[in-house]
Amino acid sequence: MNLKISLCQMDIQLGAPEENLHRVERWVASAARGGSGILLLPELWSTGYDLANASTLADPLGSGIFSEISRLARTHGICIGGSTLEKSEGRVFNTFTIYGPDGSLQGCYRKVHLFRLMAEDTWLQPGDQLTIAETASTKAGMSICYDLRFPEIFRFYAANGAQVFLIPAEWPAPRIEHWRVLLRARAIENQVFVAAVNRVGKTNSNMFAGCSAVISPWGEVIVEGGSDESLLTAEIDLDEITRARQKINIQGDRRPDVYRRYS
Repeated sequence: MNLKISLCQMDIQLGAPEENLHRVERWVASAARGGSGILLLPELWSTGYDLANASTLADPLGSGIFSEISRLARTHGICIGGSTLEKSEGRVFNTFTIYGPDGSLQGCYRKVHLFRLMAEDTWLQPGDQLTIAETASTKAGMSICYDLRFPEIFRFYAANGAQVFLIPAEWPAPRIEHWRVLLRARAIENQVFVAAVNRVGKTNSNMFAGCSAVISPWGEVIVEGGSDESLLTAEIDLDEITRARQKINIQGDRRPDVYRRYS
């Protein structure tokens, strides 16, 4: 089965959700016209890392920016995913949501690993659950940016039927080669597709270099962005996962009975 995925590699205006939403509306319309089943937005696409004002900028699920994305998904008949600031019971999370083409919430994941170098641990609370969303006729493992460095998440997702890993990010330019290598590694070791979108532009002293990409289960780069704003689209064949696993049966050759002795 084929699935078309679009990545919205955008610059983000700090602390300006209305302006960012207005710009996203154009990309959503374009991705929908092109027949994409999923549009993925970057990490904290509506506010950027304006974490000192996170408690003011954050919305509860089902309201504010969440309801706007639900509306856009329903209006254009497309799945939309991306991370934004969420407020819940007085706490603020970096939360990745996916809304279906009917506007319903199909997946919600709160970032488990907070990135100290950008002070997430000062302003935000970590999530404590992993999420596989059933969306656009596929099972998608959800993670955010820094989570990419923790392979345990992705092994769990692959073992539990995820076919695609969706990753919104604000990955800084000085470590962009880590990003590119890790995306391919997560795809190869789990034999799944990876679709990851990284922002571009600059916030304060932090530069972001894009390189958003869709990677095949063989680790091949299907599409990759540069360092400018762009809408990237790739069509993937989900049956390629089965073909890769029949050729090299990594999942069947795993030895969890051995691994757990050392965990």
